[in-house]
Amino acid sequence: MEMKDFSLEGKVAWVTGASYGIGFAIASGFAKAGAKIVFNDIKQEFVDKGLAAYKEAGIPVKGYVCDVTDEDQVNETAQKILDEFGHIDILVNNAGIIKRIPMLEMKASEFRQVIDVDLNAPFIVSKAVIPAMIKQGHGKIINICSMMSELGRETVSAYAAAKGGLKMLTRNIASEYGQYNIQCNGIGPGYIETPQTAPLRTPGHPFNEFILSKTPANRWGKPEDLMGPAVFLASDASNFVNGHVLYVDGGILAYIGKQPN
Repeated sequence: MEMKDFSLEGKVAWVTGASYGIGFAIASGFAKAGAKIVFNDIKQEFVDKGLAAYKEAGIPVKGYVCDVTDEDQVNETAQKILDEFGHIDILVNNAGIIKRIPMLEMKASEFRQVIDVDLNAPFIVSKAVIPAMIKQGHGKIINICSMMSELGRETVSAYAAAKGGLKMLTRNIASEYGQYNIQCNGIGPGYIETPQTAPLRTPGHPFNEFILSKTPANRWGKPEDLMGPAVFLASDASNFVNGHVLYVDGGILAYIGKQPN
């Protein structure tokens, strides 16, 4: 084992939905490790915002408009990347949505939408890149799972179902395509500081206190906390790691919680 095994120099990484947040942080970590970054988002305005953010960070990227639930669009985008860069070495299935609605109030159409983005899309995008990975003799697929791949919680029935399914899709891709030197693993983020969680993180907010009490690290995660694990799973250092979900959660899943006074 040498430090060069953690390098992504010369690699091309496609991170879906990476205009901001967790996807942006992971793509930034890949860039620091030497990878060329491509990303997509569902609308041009989101792609433009992402391009501006990467430019501000000094990271050269290529952005595409692509709906990851549309198989034709995904196949066209995968071919564009291959035509321009020659190969796709790393795929991160990061694009996702959540609808916090009690199960009895959730419409079946809303449930299907979450499943479509969070589970069907990783299947579609992985299917689009695996043939090229087989041909080149290597590939890394990282699915952004969740603690809801393991746990349930009120109001997230669709999200938990999708992320639980994504965990098993991760294992199945590893099972089917490990023979071609393709590793498929997942990352399960804990509660991360993002613009979406900002209102919940104010001192004294009940949810903030709840998360801190459940997290041995006694803090929210930062997007940067995901960079190292993602680089590891994208690099040659993880060539014998396959079908695994790495939870980056500050210890939540290992902890039963504080004993009541």
